[in-house]
Amino acid sequence: MRIAVFGANGPTGRHLTDQALAAGHEVVAVTRRPGSLLPGRQGLAVAVADATDPAAVDAAIAGTDAVLSAVGARFSKETITTYSASATAITEAMTRHGIKRLLAISSSIADPNWRPTGAHFFNHVLDPLVNRRLGSTLHEDMRRMEAVIRQTDLDWTLVRPSGLFEHPVVTDYHAAETSADGVFTARADLAASMLRELEERRYVRTAMGVITTAVKPNIAKLIWHEGMKKK
Repeated sequence: MRIAVFGANGPTGRHLTDQALAAGHEVVAVTRRPGSLLPGRQGLAVAVADATDPAAVDAAIAGTDAVLSAVGARFSKETITTYSASATAITEAMTRHGIKRLLAISSSIADPNWRPTGAHFFNHVLDPLVNRRLGSTLHEDMRRMEAVIRQTDLDWTLVRPSGLFEHPVVTDYHAAETSADGVFTARADLAASMLRELEERRYVRTAMGVITTAVKPNIAKLIWHEGMKKK
């Protein structure tokens, strides 16, 4: 399968690109900053494009069979439009090209009923402070992105991880409809779940929650790297 990966040089996009190539897919890695994503690897093509630019997106996805969006933004007090603007550009281009399959990374926060079982400190301290306050503008735009995608006729899946962190290998992750009952998601697991869903199509036109249970991150480092540190 020929897959377009948006945000391919980001933290999750790199996992997606590497795992997709390892699985035998062809990958069009779409990114504003190619960085280490140099062409030359078998099956890899690099498209330099802004995911919010309709013309650039249209050119990048031409000839692909599916689109995976790992577009991301940092926390900001200012209004964020990266998620919703990219979703609009991507879905409109997919419709023009007749490409049906879309998986887009959102967040468990997009589910208003998501509260991990037994996670008292997270539910009453970290979530209100980090997600609902520091990350409020980011998550508001994720919800706008979800609304844009839901209104399309595409075969979409909204992928909702919990707190993202780095782990070198794929673990025995858990996926569930709407959102998953857990606090953390390793990026390697998130990428693996998306590629698995691409093949199995268990969550078409709904949301898929993904959590990691085998390992846990250092919470202080998680907050610093995911919310505060400049990417």
